[in-house]
Amino acid sequence: MSLDIKLHKEDLPDQLSLGDNIAIDCEFMGLNVERDSLCLVQISTGKNDAHIIKLNRETYNAPNLKSVLKNPDIKKIFHFARADLLFIKKYLKLDVENVNCTKIMSKLARSYSDKHGLKDLVKEFTGNDISKNLQSSDFGGDLTEKQLQYCAKDVIYLHEIFQGLEKILIREKRYELYLDSIKFINTRVNLDLASFSQDIWSH
Repeated sequence: MSLDIKLHKEDLPDQLSLGDNIAIDCEFMGLNVERDSLCLVQISTGKNDAHIIKLNRETYNAPNLKSVLKNPDIKKIFHFARADLLFIKKYLKLDVENVNCTKIMSKLARSYSDKHGLKDLVKEFTGNDISKNLQSSDFGGDLTEKQLQYCAKDVIYLHEIFQGLEKILIREKRYELYLDSIKFINTRVNLDLASFSQDIWSH
C-alpha cells in the first residue's frame, strides 16, 4: 500500500482542507501526562493519507490544528480517545468536539472478544497486519521513515474500522448506548486530570 504521508512543523498548513470526517491519533513521550509531553498529532482523511504535525513543545502554538479539533462540524475518530484527549487537554488547552472512539465502540459491539486493541481491530476489519513495535520509541526528536510509517498506520484504518463497528452496533441495537456513552468522554478526561483515574461508579 502506498501512503501519502506529509510531515508538518508545528501546525497544519493554512488553507488545508481535511473535510468533515477525520481520524486522529497522538504520540507522547510516555504515558504520564504530568511528566511526558505531547509530541505528534496525526490526521487522516481516510484516503491512505496522513498529516503528521510535529508540535512545538515549548509553545504548543498550533492555531490551525486547534481550530480543527474544536470544530463541532468535523467528526473525529480516535482509538482510545481517553488517552489522546487527556494529552490534548493538558498541552493544547482545549476540549475536542464531535469525538468517536473505536475502542469504546469495540467493547460495546464485539462482546464476542476480549481483544480491543488497534492491532486486533485492523486485522478483523481490514485484513491487514500492523506492527506496534515502535509504540514505545522516541517521538520527541528527528523522526525516522519507520516512525512516520508507524504513525500513519495508526490512523489510516480508523475510518474502515469505525464503519464496521457502527454496523455491528446498529445490528445489535447498541448504537444508542454507544452515543450515550461517548458523551461522557470529556468528563472522563477531566476526572483523569483531577487524578480520579479509577471507576467512580464502582463500589
